[in-house]
Amino acid sequence: MTGMTSEERPEPALDAAERPMLEGWLDYHRETLARKCAGLTDAQLREASVPPSAFTLLGLVRHLTEVERFWFREILAGEELPDLYSTRENPDGDFAVTETDTWAETESAWRVETAAARKSAAAYGLDDFSQGVGSAGEPFNLRWIYTHMIEEYARHNGHADLVRERVDGATGV
Repeated sequence: MTGMTSEERPEPALDAAERPMLEGWLDYHRETLARKCAGLTDAQLREASVPPSAFTLLGLVRHLTEVERFWFREILAGEELPDLYSTRENPDGDFAVTETDTWAETESAWRVETAAARKSAAAYGLDDFSQGVGSAGEPFNLRWIYTHMIEEYARHNGHADLVRERVDGATGV
């Protein structure tokens, strides 16, 4: 597994227009998550935070892979996609990691979905509404989706801080 240096995590611009600012903060939080996982073995990434909880860093990346896929491809672009990790029968399948799940496969799937998210978002303006709708039948504009995704990553990066410290004692990565 390769680690990241601080130069590789994009710092959000201080004076950007709204869209580059939103994209910058989302990319910053995406790469923060990658840093939280850097330098750990597959076994460490599968290590539960506080047993009996099944919450792991690998499961968290799988979860955010599905979140990217859901908001940018299924909701924003209206794509109908097959299940990735979670299913109707197993809604927490993203967190159900096994001994065969690896960082290489998980990171690859996550990077594929973040690239697909960028591509989907590029076709919309911030005020444009999604092709798909939420559970209450409402569409979302891209601005809302970006804001939600920043919140989602920021919250989960806080969780990742705690898990990483539990796994190997590292803080501030």
